[in-house]
Amino acid sequence: MSAAATTTAWSEVGAASAPVARASVRVLPGFKLTLGYTLVYLGLIVLIPLSALLFNTLALTWGEFWSAVTSPRVLASYRLTFGASLLAAVVNVFFGLLVAWVLVRYTFAGKKIVDALVDLPFALPGAVAGIALTAVLAGNGWVGRWFEPLGIQLAFHPNGVVLALIFTTLPFVVRTLQPVLQDLEPELEEAAMCLGATRWQIFWRVILPALTPALLTGFTLAFARAVGEYGSVVFIAGNIPMVSEITPLIIIGRLEQYDYAGATAVATVMLLASFVLLLLINALQGWQNRRLNGGRP
Repeated sequence: MSAAATTTAWSEVGAASAPVARASVRVLPGFKLTLGYTLVYLGLIVLIPLSALLFNTLALTWGEFWSAVTSPRVLASYRLTFGASLLAAVVNVFFGLLVAWVLVRYTFAGKKIVDALVDLPFALPGAVAGIALTAVLAGNGWVGRWFEPLGIQLAFHPNGVVLALIFTTLPFVVRTLQPVLQDLEPELEEAAMCLGATRWQIFWRVILPALTPALLTGFTLAFARAVGEYGSVVFIAGNIPMVSEITPLIIIGRLEQYDYAGATAVATVMLLASFVLLLLINALQGWQNRRLNGGRP
């Protein structure tokens, strides 16, 4: 074999083995160590507290558990918590889409300030948000004073709960929609316009189908966040039993009464609801990724 042929053969062998060598390189060396640390960390932070919750709940008989989670006061808190969360998520789907559209499609003075204000509910402590909303929406507040003469009560009422949840969950919808709007190709809208489509037809048949997975994901994230919200709601709700009492407050009240089993029973119901929402969020995100990748997983 000539020297040139030998050199070519060794080059082909090296090219074939290079991907294998590169594939074996890890960014973080020590897979077993990092995996073990991950499992221990998750066990300490997540699994052990949840296990304690379930073990305390298992101390109850089925009758005691059912009685604890279906008492009239608890059922009223479920209706308020899940109903207000659902309404707040629906409202934020509409207004979140408008805010995301303005931030992505238009350039105006103070745009960066508006964009930063969207994240304010993330940075603001829940208690601070609740106190601020109560001061504004109360009967003598800046906004509440205009609605009080009309017989519309905002603070210390279920209406206040909905408004607080809208304030808290708006960023989830906006930040979910923004990257999808930024990646949406304007050529599709231009092509539809050239074919004679109206603005409403372009939005309904071109833009909305592309945004649907992100809208559903943002809606589910907002709903899941609202269900567990406590700090921003407890001040403005008024906490009137059977009227404006949320489920997290029921749990806190039972803990203060040393009814640990009853508190963990209600918390277990909320935990199951959170798991269902988490699975739904993951399914929606998987659907969105498949659509973005052309049907590939």
